Amino acid sequence: MTFTGTALKSVIEERVRAASDTLLELSHRIHAHPELAFEEVKASGWVAEALASAGFDVEHGCYDLPTAVRATIGSGPVHIGICAEYDALPGIGHACGHNLIAAAAVGAGIGLADVADELGLTVTILGTPAEEGGGGKILMLERGAFAGLDVAMMVHPAPVEMAAMPGTAVCQLDVSYRGKPAHAGAYPEEGINAADAMTVAQLAIGLLRQQTRRDDKIAGIVTEAGSAANIIPEASRGHWILRSDTAEALTALKERVLRCFEAGALATGCDLAVKPTGPDYADLRPDDALLGYYRANAEALGRVFPEVPAGFAGAATDMGNVSHVIPTIHPILGLDCAPAGNHQPEFTAACITPAADHAVIEGAIAMAWTAADFATAT
Repeated sequence: MTFTGTALKSVIEERVRAASDTLLELSHRIHAHPELAFEEVKASGWVAEALASAGFDVEHGCYDLPTAVRATIGSGPVHIGICAEYDALPGIGHACGHNLIAAAAVGAGIGLADVADELGLTVTILGTPAEEGGGGKILMLERGAFAGLDVAMMVHPAPVEMAAMPGTAVCQLDVSYRGKPAHAGAYPEEGINAADAMTVAQLAIGLLRQQTRRDDKIAGIVTEAGSAANIIPEASRGHWILRSDTAEALTALKERVLRCFEAGALATGCDLAVKPTGPDYADLRPDDALLGYYRANAEALGRVFPEVPAGFAGAATDMGNVSHVIPTIHPILGLDCAPAGNHQPEFTAACITPAADHAVIEGAIAMAWTAADFATAT
């Protein structure tokens, strides 16, 4: 059967809406069983099963990642990639709505499955683990998961709708100092104070902030700094997050902050160890043409894009690294749940409301329509 133009988009929408019960059950089931980064055994399995049932050729546990999924359908020359995320946050579950992301990606795949060859499309759904700090997409990118794709896309929930989320570059560092313990009253001169080293570093970073760019942000906590006041602390440890608006600016900021940590070691005689907790996330660079298709399609479904609030700094995503390699979009589905925001317990609750369910279905349709527009224009 041959479909063109509006008729083809109607077929896509019908397929997604016909699968609504399956998609919403998937979203709610993932939400009810939160799994942390690289531990998404159930969620990745459910995504793989749903896509296999829709006729996709599915690999589960690929790219040396047990919870990664690759599912492909169609044989056309234009290759579309749609990303599903499904990891949760410690303690507060799906407070970033990755259950919606997974279900919407599956829904877009279902919408395109019957018309992929008609459109000249190959459609690949990538289940990407560990977005919350583990950089699953970065690992998959390095291992060839995105090779051959013409574009990549996904949707992500937040309090308000946005076509293009400001995406910052981020790195996370574990910092530790090793000194020498001693009795703080009887033999203090024999000690090397690791807590002092961390204090010197924090002071240096505090002074550095006056000379950093307005888009640079430095945040950190001390997680260990001694156990008793009468013992010179032998060890101290902290966790630091650095953010900037571009990957290049982040590299420059990191060099300056590392010198602050080195200052703590130099001043006290401690040994310093700095360890990244995962790969650096690059800034998100959405493709304007693809974004134009998506916005028009979302608006056709009745979704509204208010102006982004002044001063909104955005967030980090490993989709940013993908956007530096192939044309990419990462639009935001508004759940109309302000003041509840991502990474708050109130947002966890918002991610299984009727507004969230509507976002799953409409996000799936908008992505599938966007894939159809791209294929038609290519």
